[in-house]
Amino acid sequence: MKVDEASGVSAKAQSAPAAKPERGKAVKLVDRVFDQLQERIRSGNYPPDSRLPGEHELASMLGVSRPIVRDALARLRDQGIVYARQGAGTFVSAHGSPTTQLSYSPVKTIADIQRCYEFRLTIEPAAAYFAAKRRDEAAIQKIAAALADLREATSHQLHRTDADFMFHRAVTEAANNHYYTASIDALKAHIAVGMHLHGLSLLGPRQGLEEVYEEHNKIYRAIAEGHADEARALMKAHLEGSQGRLFEGRALDLSF
Repeated sequence: MKVDEASGVSAKAQSAPAAKPERGKAVKLVDRVFDQLQERIRSGNYPPDSRLPGEHELASMLGVSRPIVRDALARLRDQGIVYARQGAGTFVSAHGSPTTQLSYSPVKTIADIQRCYEFRLTIEPAAAYFAAKRRDEAAIQKIAAALADLREATSHQLHRTDADFMFHRAVTEAANNHYYTASIDALKAHIAVGMHLHGLSLLGPRQGLEEVYEEHNKIYRAIAEGHADEARALMKAHLEGSQGRLFEGRALDLSF
């Protein structure tokens, strides 16, 4: 199923700034620091209710600037993994550690991939809607950075599952609703399976990768321009299109 070009973004949206790969450098550093801190918390290096090192110490330890550390800590707070005490620092949350976060049973069958798409269709279009309503410059830059990675991969006739996932995750972050982000994080492994298979279906002489990149680009532009209804419709069409391409338009009967 292809996105209806007639329902594409407005002329104003077409003039939105293109994704700039150089903007993605800081975003990728934040992602790396976030992952490193989360892993240290998960492995028990920073147990529940323990105080994390200060920003200056973490920056020196991880080889990044303090603003990068600050952004990574903000994301950890947004996900409930850590919490701040005024004047005391940042502490690991006992109830919000990654070991107790939302999780789903692993993908076992092709039917599970279809179920994953069905669930994504209930949350991601809504997340795109609210992203267009609530986005800020930092959120737009993060979506743009993932889009730039997709653009580079597409130019080499490749599909990067990691960049694809980060695009969709960045949209949920822009919605400023941690329930959306927690859900897509819990689905990461499941989504990756579907994205990998979908990516394989796009390879070949057809312009499948270009079409899918343009679907992402339209979602980005709609969000960047604040067109909430359009962003929701474009995300829905994109997910339905991905599902249709993967299953070749033949949905499985899940009634039993």
